[in-house]
Amino acid sequence: MKIEFRKVPQNQKDFILEVDSVKFLGTFCKISSKLVDIKSKFDGIVNVECCKCGTTFTIPFKEEINFLASDGVYSSDDERDLDKIIIEIDNNFIDFEEILQSELESLRSDYHVCDSCSKDETSIELEY
Repeated sequence: MKIEFRKVPQNQKDFILEVDSVKFLGTFCKISSKLVDIKSKFDGIVNVECCKCGTTFTIPFKEEINFLASDGVYSSDDERDLDKIIIEIDNNFIDFEEILQSELESLRSDYHVCDSCSKDETSIELEY
């Protein structure tokens, strides 16, 4: 789902997407001429790889994340925005699928250890 930045409404509007069994839902609204507030929830299961043995396993993904989408380069001295993830939009379109994919890739790129490796006391990683 894409929405042109200038067409984002002042009132909160709901959105929902689902990719790879992960739901991405929430609300968005324009808070200034160059800023959009996105309040979102992620709910689902994500396939990740063990950083030790390379086995693929699933983990739950339940998060509430607040984003601030900026039309262009973001600059503010407002400390209230520090608890939000800033997304700088450079093509005038907010792409909610791209936000979801980015969060999924960020989660997958983290270090995850499967149950069998977490019980293993050896400190070396296996080559796979």
